[in-house]
Amino acid sequence: MTTVTAYVPASGGAELATDVCLPEGAGPHPAVVIRTPYGRTAHRAELRGWAARGFAALAQDVRGRHGSPGEWRPYRDHEASDGAATVSWTRARPWSDGRVVAAGASYAAHCALVTALADDDEGRPDAVIAAVPALGLADTAREPTGPERLWARAGWWAAHGDRPDSDQGALESALAADPRLLERLPVTGLGARLGEELGRELPSWPQLWSDRRRGRVVERGATARLPLLAVGGTRDPFAEDTMALWRGWGGPARLLLGPWGHRLTAETPGRGRVDLGALYVRWARAALAGRLEPTRRGVIALGDSGRWHSAPEPEPHGIPEPERHAGRAWEFGAPHGLRLLHGQRFTADPGRPVRSDDLAVPRDDAPADRCLLLSPPLPRPLDMAGPAAARINVAADTPGADWAVRLTALDPAGRAEPLAFGIVRRADPLGKTVGITVPLGTLGRRLAAGTRLRAEIAGHHFPTHARNPHTGEDPVTAIRLAPSRRSVTARGSALLLPVIARRRYVEPEVEICR
Repeated sequence: MTTVTAYVPASGGAELATDVCLPEGAGPHPAVVIRTPYGRTAHRAELRGWAARGFAALAQDVRGRHGSPGEWRPYRDHEASDGAATVSWTRARPWSDGRVVAAGASYAAHCALVTALADDDEGRPDAVIAAVPALGLADTAREPTGPERLWARAGWWAAHGDRPDSDQGALESALAADPRLLERLPVTGLGARLGEELGRELPSWPQLWSDRRRGRVVERGATARLPLLAVGGTRDPFAEDTMALWRGWGGPARLLLGPWGHRLTAETPGRGRVDLGALYVRWARAALAGRLEPTRRGVIALGDSGRWHSAPEPEPHGIPEPERHAGRAWEFGAPHGLRLLHGQRFTADPGRPVRSDDLAVPRDDAPADRCLLLSPPLPRPLDMAGPAAARINVAADTPGADWAVRLTALDPAGRAEPLAFGIVRRADPLGKTVGITVPLGTLGRRLAAGTRLRAEIAGHHFPTHARNPHTGEDPVTAIRLAPSRRSVTARGSALLLPVIARRRYVEPEVEICR
């Protein structure tokens, strides 16, 4: 098998650099198309893997990146039309049997999805594989609940934004020159500050924050009829976007949610070992042959245990209801719930925010900057699969407030491991106690007997998220910061976790491909 480079014509006279790897034999063959801003040559081993299994495999540099000419404007303009042009071009090749799968991870998943949802019938693929999908500009910039994803966006824009190639270490270089770079205000000015440190301009940075409408791809996906395979990880910051895409898709939809971060991995231990490449091929064959049941199915890995569980049916608003299924509530202040250690009243100071990159908690005699709670040791192992949430009764004395809830698992030796996180932006009456729900994402974990659950309720989660200034101003344009006095009422507050009462394990490939 050899890989050759072709140039696919697109609108405006652009010719998009595309690597093509064909199977042995005359064909014709089904095809898989990957469109990426990260460099098509990085996919050559993947293309050979597809070709070895009978697929014509294509990897293309998106417009304005690496070998393709033009201007790249992330998540805008040409991705849908260029994708449709590429699918049409592929179908017209003599080695093509006309069937096409659009596939990709992260931004490449965005490319695959907008191509799959294009209005051009000839340019629409027959199936789509979206791994750790970065659904859109607004979706990647902010949490569904409002707060801005500062660290991830700064790193991505520094590495890839407003340039035809990439520099993965750009943010680290800029922070080495100015360690307080992310603290400086306003957030909208960070592009200029990064540009000064990196020696190049980042003019598109402010535009990242001007688009606030999330969910366009999920909305359009509700009308789709082609099959979808959504792949994500419980440690991926876009995991809930993967879940939303799967839940809302109109055609046959499959979910594979492993114990992975954004970079994914092809293996998990024991029975849960997954060869993602082989699974993708098996699913693609079933999808193109019309053999998939017209249902929504999914599996969630129980951490690194090697066990998988069926994904639960979607709950209203994604919030678990213990009275509706086998979830369990850890009530604040209850003997078998979460005991308040300190910080029932605390000060959230954006000048000294609770940091997202430090799992250590303050000593009991330190001024409280968060509410801290702890459970007794688990009497037996605990399996969890599904959405988690915290329902808390809280008050703030400022016109704007973020409520960040971080859940950490402390093993019997006291070692801390992140378990779940959620953050919600609120504008409630000053000083009035209100009940709020903080979604904590979708869990897939097995906790050992003796594990303790530690919950922190804070006003910030920096630098992963931009600081709420507590002035009522937009956090991306604000230049003033004010402390916020907070209180947490234990009565009526609880942590809701999706505990599996009956252990019915499944095999991922069987569930995904039937």
